[in-house]
Amino acid sequence: MPDIAGNELIKVNVFEKVGLAEGMNVGDLGCGNLGYFSVPAAKIVGKKGVVYAVDILKSVLQSVEHIAKQEGLDNIKTVWSNLEVVGATKIPSASLDLVMLINMLFQSEDDRKVFLESHRLAKAGGKLVVIDWKMISSPFGPDISKRIKTAETIKFAQEAGFNLVEEFEAGPYHFGLIFVK
Repeated sequence: MPDIAGNELIKVNVFEKVGLAEGMNVGDLGCGNLGYFSVPAAKIVGKKGVVYAVDILKSVLQSVEHIAKQEGLDNIKTVWSNLEVVGATKIPSASLDLVMLINMLFQSEDDRKVFLESHRLAKAGGKLVVIDWKMISSPFGPDISKRIKTAETIKFAQEAGFNLVEEFEAGPYHFGLIFVK
């Protein structure tokens, strides 16, 4: 079971690293049913910012909507999309200050397209943060054969038009990367 306190620390550190601030527009691509990064990001960006919680599963989006309502957050907008189809995500091009791909690439069948869609959504100078599973044995998480290598992640992001600005440890089982468009 993941250490909740440690994961809270990871969120805070990631948001500090990318300079998340009030008024920013954020895309949490592959947000997951708890809105684990969407909810705290929405609290930071405040009423002047927006967090787009994007997922391919409508049940996940319903869960995030429910959590946002419980938390009193009306700045989380759920978006149903297949991130492997460039241009499919109903968010304006070049509108996001921050794009997050967190623990979702192992589920993708076409990572290159996910990075192209991320690039389409990011503003010039906008950031992309990727956190995903290291290629090591872990007590939980996806099978190693489904995980993406750090080098491959960097390659796909650079091919899409991002520049790597920082690599960081995101806990014992995850790597972290920050790119800029």
